[in-house]
Amino acid sequence: MSKNAYQVIARRWRPKQFSELVGQDHVVQTLGNAIKMGRIAHAYLFVGPRGTGKTTSARLFAKSLNWEDGPSLEVPEDSEIGNSIMDGRCLDVIEIDGASNNSVDQVRDLRDECQYAPTQCRYKIYVIDEVHMLSQQAFNALLKTLEEPPSHVKFVFATTESHKVLPTIVSRCQRFEFRSIPAPLIVSKLEEICVAESIEAEREAIEAIARMAMGGMRDGQSILDQMISFCGKTISQADVLEVYGLASKERILKLAQFIIVGDYDSIIECTDSFSVEGLDFYRALLDLSDTFRELLLGTLRQKSESGNCSAEQCVRILDSLRHGEDLVRMGLSEKTNFEVTLFRAVQSGRSRSIDHVIRKISGMIPEEVKKKPKLDRGKTSSDEKAEFPEIVGVIAKKDKITEYKTLPPVSTDLEVKESGTFISPANAVAEEGKEELIEVEVETQVNAENLEEISEEPRQIVDREKIELKINELPDGIRTILKEKFQADFVSIEKIDQSKLI
Repeated sequence: MSKNAYQVIARRWRPKQFSELVGQDHVVQTLGNAIKMGRIAHAYLFVGPRGTGKTTSARLFAKSLNWEDGPSLEVPEDSEIGNSIMDGRCLDVIEIDGASNNSVDQVRDLRDECQYAPTQCRYKIYVIDEVHMLSQQAFNALLKTLEEPPSHVKFVFATTESHKVLPTIVSRCQRFEFRSIPAPLIVSKLEEICVAESIEAEREAIEAIARMAMGGMRDGQSILDQMISFCGKTISQADVLEVYGLASKERILKLAQFIIVGDYDSIIECTDSFSVEGLDFYRALLDLSDTFRELLLGTLRQKSESGNCSAEQCVRILDSLRHGEDLVRMGLSEKTNFEVTLFRAVQSGRSRSIDHVIRKISGMIPEEVKKKPKLDRGKTSSDEKAEFPEIVGVIAKKDKITEYKTLPPVSTDLEVKESGTFISPANAVAEEGKEELIEVEVETQVNAENLEEISEEPRQIVDREKIELKINELPDGIRTILKEKFQADFVSIEKIDQSKLI
């Protein structure tokens, strides 16, 4: 083969049959069933990332519909019409670039040409690539023809940005989602190409190329073609890392461990070495995210901490790395932004949620301490007071009686006599970080039967002036808390422990 006739691997290895299409089995099955059942739509929309087989599938579909003995999913290699379609020589299969043919006049010409019958094929098929580039007027000019085209016309649209296609266009098409191709499938295909091309490539080198392809078969084939030009017939992982500025998997794993343990010095040393070697920080950040994702999945499957990293810690670190992607890619200093992102990931990994802390503390408490004491229902009220001397607290509010802390079950015969002393409110009033206790004497009788009655109709106090004087002697902070926060109604104050107010 002469040098002028050389074709890149991506073109030479373009699928010629649907069976050779990698990673899009759902598309092949649907189109194959449509052909077998004779349920061929008039318009199709192929959506997906670059290099996943959209335009190739459009050609293969046109080939299946138009070959001499078709329609059929598999077409013999010696079919003249099939070969002319795959080579772009067929007059009845028109491929249009939406980016350069996006005006309304060009779409009107296409609409007029649709009326003419095909010259040599069964159907006249229009394949419009990057259809989202059409203008608003061009889309509108295509609507009526797209909805009711002639019986001999089929449309196949391909786009990488489906959100830019008008909903009126999408609703008139059968939509097919082309997925990103998994890395193992790309590795398998590239190894097949290397065997056929007599190329010796390390498994690690092929895996590195598949990672860089990011789900696109065409990208992987183009990178392999470039590596063959750089290395010749032997490709090693070191060559791939050197050409594309990638960090090895071992270095990424070490960096992930430094983040988990919070080793800032090692992180800085690793970042400096990346900078000296000219490695791609953004690519290293993506590889680091993939590493923590794998660690998270392994932790969840084992239902235990893996590598001193819990599932919650992995999630927090992944969030920090994701937030730093745009900062590293678009920031002024990649190295500085990369380091800041890693430091934030360390801090995020060290933080813990309240629920996690509670679970940890709960696990350290002995079971006998967790058990609540059982109350003896046969005890008298005086026995209950003796057993729970510190948890009896009642404060009289303007509209209701509120109990604080945990009270033992109130029996019907339990009464609080007049001039009884209670600790209020809730045994403590906090001011300026100090606990302060106030002893309040409630001048009423409280029991289970008259709680509601007291809350609705508070008793009138005769000596109100004396109570007001006592209230004014309270510190301003305590009086404000009692009035505003607890809405206390001061019925009587006998004694204030000044030592508690200091």
